[in-house]
Amino acid sequence: MQTEKIINPPSGFTAFALFLILLVLGAIFFSFEQAFFAVAFLVAAFIFVLPGLIVINPNESKVLTLFGQYTGTVKKDGFFWVNPFTAKKKVSLRAFNLNGQQLKVNDSIGNPIEIAAVIVWQIKDTASAVFAVENYIQYVNIQSEAAVRHLANSFPYDNLEDETATITLRGGAEQVSLLLEKELNERLARAGIEVLEARISHLAYAPEIAHSMLQVQQASAIIAARRLIVEGAVGMVEMALNKLSEKNIVEFDEERKAAMVSNLLVVLCGDRSVSPVVNTGTLYH
Repeated sequence: MQTEKIINPPSGFTAFALFLILLVLGAIFFSFEQAFFAVAFLVAAFIFVLPGLIVINPNESKVLTLFGQYTGTVKKDGFFWVNPFTAKKKVSLRAFNLNGQQLKVNDSIGNPIEIAAVIVWQIKDTASAVFAVENYIQYVNIQSEAAVRHLANSFPYDNLEDETATITLRGGAEQVSLLLEKELNERLARAGIEVLEARISHLAYAPEIAHSMLQVQQASAIIAARRLIVEGAVGMVEMALNKLSEKNIVEFDEERKAAMVSNLLVVLCGDRSVSPVVNTGTLYH
């Protein structure tokens, strides 16, 4: 695989001055009817000097090849002169932003999901980008899609169905992004491309199961909330019974204690306001 070779060609201002001198000399010899020398100077100016002038803008480069051989890359911005017979290909060194399309894939447990990623990439090795792959932009698009699909197949959407999962697509955003960035760098290294950032931009269940999974999520949230309420209520009931016993406010036998626990749990765990009932008798009548 071809590796990048940085070259620093001579200034183009000197070559441009030489071009002007050759033009003047050609005009002078034409005026003296010396056609041979006039044509020679003009040919030298337009064939050997002018085609070699190049302008490199900031964050751009020119990859040079001479008769099929790679001669080097000019990365320094400015005005330069190179061999006029070299082929010059402009390669941008700016950061590119790829907003990937939404892909429909299955996660690690088989649920169909929709996923998309935003990827920021930049060319680091111009020779590899030009010579190692046919079209480096198309190469980035295809490899990015493959990497996102592989990532989605490697982890579950969440841990509702796989409670042992340590990384999920929804809950482990930072870890998932780092793994995606690492895989993209490995895939795109052949083309001399470095991934600066990779983020999941869209993540959702596929429409055909979205409603069912939403119900599962809601049920899980309700169960978790109820578990927390029950744990808190049991603690409050225990505290109430202990306080009443410590201060000898009332003595409870097992039946009275069971009735009080039942009433307190109904009050504390109910999702609606309760209506108290005043008992003017006893529990036994």
